[in-house]
Formats: sequence, C-alpha cells, structure tokens
Amino acid sequence: MQVLENLNWRYATKSMNGTPVPQEKVDYILDAIRLSASSSGLQPYEILVITDQEVKEKIKPIAWNQSQITDASHVLVFAAWDNYTPERINGVFKYNNEQRNLPDSVTDDYRNMLLTSYTAKTAEENFTHAAKQAYIALGTALIAAAEQEVDSTPMEGFDPAALDEILDLKSKGLRSVVVLPLGYRNEEGDWLVNMKKVRTPKEKFVTVV
Repeated sequence: MQVLENLNWRYATKSMNGTPVPQEKVDYILDAIRLSASSSGLQPYEILVITDQEVKEKIKPIAWNQSQITDASHVLVFAAWDNYTPERINGVFKYNNEQRNLPDSVTDDYRNMLLTSYTAKTAEENFTHAAKQAYIALGTALIAAAEQEVDSTPMEGFDPAALDEILDLKSKGLRSVVVLPLGYRNEEGDWLVNMKKVRTPKEKFVTVV
C-alpha cells in the first residue's frame, strides 16, 4: 500500500520553493534509475544531474521558461544513445560478463543476435528505441522520488537540439529525451498543490481479457 500512497501524494509540481534536496535522497533516486529495467539490459541512456544555477538559467529559456528549471534543487536530464553501435553493445556484454565471472561464449549468441538486429536499423530508429528505455527509467525515478517525498516534474516541453548544445551531448553520442526537476513544492505558489488527484476510473482504464 505504501507505493500507492506515495503515488497518490505525488503530482507534476508546477512551482518549487528552492529548498535543496539532501544528497542522500538524490543518490537514492539515481540508484533507483540505475536499477531500472531496460531492453536486453543495455541501459542505452545516461543521466546528467544539473545543479549549477548558471546552467539552469541557460536551460530555462529553451524550456518554455518553466520556473521549475531554475527553482528546482537538481535537474535530471535523461539522455539516450544516439545509436546502438557494436562498440556500445559489445561493451555492455563485456562488462556484464566480467561482473558475473562468465566467459563471453555464454552470451555470444544473444549478443550477436542484438548486433544483427540493431545494425540493420537506422540511427534514428535506434535512438527512438533507446529513448523508450529512458522513459522506463523516468517512471522508476518518479516512484523513487515520491517514496522519498521529493517533488518532481517530468518535462518534454523543451527544445532538445538547444539542450543538447548547452550540455554538449553530441560529443558524448547522446540526445536529450526528457527532463526531471527535483525539489520541494511551493505550497503557496502552486495552483495545483491542493487539487484533487484525478485519474481515469479503473473500470474504464483496465480491460481483462
């Protein structure tokens, strides 16, 4: 029941009060993201944690001037691989096998299958797939933040190309996907804070086949 209580408590915070989030809470959320599910365990994305106020000020204008960007304690940027490459796929398998004390031969068939599949697709197709994995991690982050009673606001309202340039993501082979400010709600300045949480009724939302 605790998870449901946490999810009922959380909402897309519209105004944050600037209070710093303790580092241990941020680390908890980041660890939850790191442990999140991803297709074939490839984790084809990285998280950039923005705390520098000058960088936040640069991001705000290309994010529809949303105040959460600059009023948040931390801004998480989910940045997906711009492509699945043999180097990236082989690197993940090599690391995993080393950590599990497995010979590469144990996973060669599956690794080669992935290499054949991904290299046959365009970079844009592969980025789209990687971005979907980042969204799975976003869901995990939202739950973890709520569990820590840290407010958050998932944002797609920004110019990805401009954000990529500000953070020099192209040089890292990454493209921004979604942004998640973390902080604490402004109880007096957020029009949504006292609103009833409304979701589609279960009987209209769930179909059992």
